[in-house]
Amino acid sequence: QVQLVESGGGLVQTGGSLRLSCAASGGTFSWYVMGWFRQAPGKEREFVGAILRSGGTTYADSVKGRFTISRDNAKSTVYLQMNSLQREDTAVYYCAADAGTIFSRISGAYEHWGPGTQVTVSS
Repeated sequence: QVQLVESGGGLVQTGGSLRLSCAASGGTFSWYVMGWFRQAPGKEREFVGAILRSGGTTYADSVKGRFTISRDNAKSTVYLQMNSLQREDTAVYYCAADAGTIFSRISGAYEHWGPGTQVTVSS
């Protein structure tokens, strides 16, 4: 059973940057497709991006060019580098693990979830 814990959230001004981390334990991290999702108040959880075992990535159009996902299999950690943050990026950010082999943008495809970390972007 993989356990995930996010960190690195906080308060940042518009245009600023944050790097989120997600540490995994209890499983073979390198086997998993890792995804990032976010949920703003009053909105549904939405896909942010994902990274394959091989390092290939895919992103939501709303964050493409501003956010970058990477992984360090030796540290069992996935990262979400967020640049040029905007107020609409304010949300709780979750990492998730999928034992499949292809990308999925659907939250239901991911079997394991972290508790989330709050990101607040202020003007």
